[in-house]
Amino acid sequence: MHGRFHGERCPKKRVAQRGPPVPRMHFRSRAGILLPLCGLLSLIWFLVRVVPKPSRAMYPCMSAAAPMASSFVVWLLGLAGSALAVGRARRQVYQSRYATAAVCLGLAVASAWFCVVGVMGPNASIMVLSAGAGLTDDPVNEPIGTARGYKPGRVVWIFDPDATDWDWPLTTEFWWQGNHTDQLAVDEMVSKAIRWLTGKQTEKAAWDALLRHFNRKRRKRNIGYLPGERFFIKMNLANCNITGSSNPSSRELRDGREQRADTSPHVIKALLKQLVHVVGVNESDIFIGDTTAYFPNQYYDILHMEFPSVNYIDHYLAEGRHPVSESYLPVYWSTPDAAGKELDYLPDCIAQADYIINVPVMKGHAAGITVCAKNHYGSLIRSPVGTIWGENYDYYNLHDNLPSPPDSYGLPGRGYYRPLVDLMGHRELGAKTVLYLVDALYCGYYWQGEPYRWHSPPFYGDWPSGVFASQDPVAIDSVGYDFLKMEWPAIVSGGLWGAGSLEGAAQDYIHEAALADSPPSDTFYDPEGDGIRMESLGVHEHWNNETEKQYSRNLGTGEGIELISSEPMTKEPPCSVPAVSYIGCAAIMFYLVCFHSILMKKQS
Repeated sequence: MHGRFHGERCPKKRVAQRGPPVPRMHFRSRAGILLPLCGLLSLIWFLVRVVPKPSRAMYPCMSAAAPMASSFVVWLLGLAGSALAVGRARRQVYQSRYATAAVCLGLAVASAWFCVVGVMGPNASIMVLSAGAGLTDDPVNEPIGTARGYKPGRVVWIFDPDATDWDWPLTTEFWWQGNHTDQLAVDEMVSKAIRWLTGKQTEKAAWDALLRHFNRKRRKRNIGYLPGERFFIKMNLANCNITGSSNPSSRELRDGREQRADTSPHVIKALLKQLVHVVGVNESDIFIGDTTAYFPNQYYDILHMEFPSVNYIDHYLAEGRHPVSESYLPVYWSTPDAAGKELDYLPDCIAQADYIINVPVMKGHAAGITVCAKNHYGSLIRSPVGTIWGENYDYYNLHDNLPSPPDSYGLPGRGYYRPLVDLMGHRELGAKTVLYLVDALYCGYYWQGEPYRWHSPPFYGDWPSGVFASQDPVAIDSVGYDFLKMEWPAIVSGGLWGAGSLEGAAQDYIHEAALADSPPSDTFYDPEGDGIRMESLGVHEHWNNETEKQYSRNLGTGEGIELISSEPMTKEPPCSVPAVSYIGCAAIMFYLVCFHSILMKKQS
């Protein structure tokens, strides 16, 4: 009988058995495409913003986009790198080749993990080892000295990469020209620095807090600014001394030296806006300059245009400038080496000031660093080596006690008298300082101030673009030391003579100042010559590491320095290990679930 019984099935044609095809991904709803779409847009946005200027990677918007962009990259790489291995594993399971399937699954997992690690990029080792980054021979988070300020030991760091846009050396223009520095951005940076230093919401309240704290300590009176009181703003114009960058007859910067970094006129302008428009100081009660230097036209023109009645100090008398002269206030150097030398007197603009604001530019130096203390080498009538108005006099040579190797002019190592401490603590100079404001827009590698880009995080090959503020002279120089050593360890530790040549002397003055009441050198610091020993001038310590930049008050472990930053201290560059690792774990779980579902289907 050739027919088939009713209900009888036709035999199936035997074909080569194949595993089922790898299922395709379908977006069954509009919501399903949101994740990859957001990831793609985040990746495009991140690349467009960060590739032209890598330091933008630390912007809040970029920090928000980075995890989504990295997730999208991992998702794509995971699909491309492991789809073949997963498909192969499924076919092996259907053929009951479980050992081979396990190997394929292992390859899939390894592929996913490779994608996770690979997407981290060149900073992977920095991320994984960040806990030990930046450790030095110096003890970390071990404060010495007594913290000072309205918020004791507080140092504020404001960082804004958009404040600077100078294409040196590809351009023939200079950092102080045109739109290379965004004045509005610098204004906001200085405003934040003042407000964050006090924790006040308004500029006026912040200044009142700073001035009242200063007057309570100095005058024993709870008063703020009084009309008619004078301010002296100490700039660092070391490049413009009588042998430096400024032409003595024309006051023009000399050819070939225009790019050197002095205290930025943009930072000074932002500060003047605060004093005149917020505090209410008359322009005629403000004196600005470096008493050992010329005030060059390039900086003068920027400031004088908006503040014509301010007194711009110049070492010599020049048009529109205020000449400097000696006062009756002496400076006694706390060393027997100064015996028989010409007696130093403070300049009149400093002696007559009620408040001083110290505004240096952050630089390296043969002595290691230049921050606030060394800015006072320009707070005398004569130069550090004894030159005054072009003539040499027998003043005590301040360079004799600078750090340098034994075969040079100074003293390496620690535990020596440092004249910087006399300047920092003099009752009419350092002790008259209400605010320390460090210009770190363009930092110089050496004292001449040739600006160099910084490459450590969060700068990534851009300008430092920052300002620092504090009421503690020791704390702010300690933070400056840590930043400079992070970026330029060779010059900080060795000056001009090779790494380590200074034997730690770059910070010796900081130790002496922190412990001025009982210094390691046993010096009796008494710059007024009245027999009263100097007190501790502030607190010193080193941060925990270069990545976190945490001091003891940040960590809650001591009463040392507190660094307040415009960026969270624990922020890492985009695609950090924890965020990407979570994505990797999710990918691994996805593969395990897929493998389990295949096994269940096979058993059924």
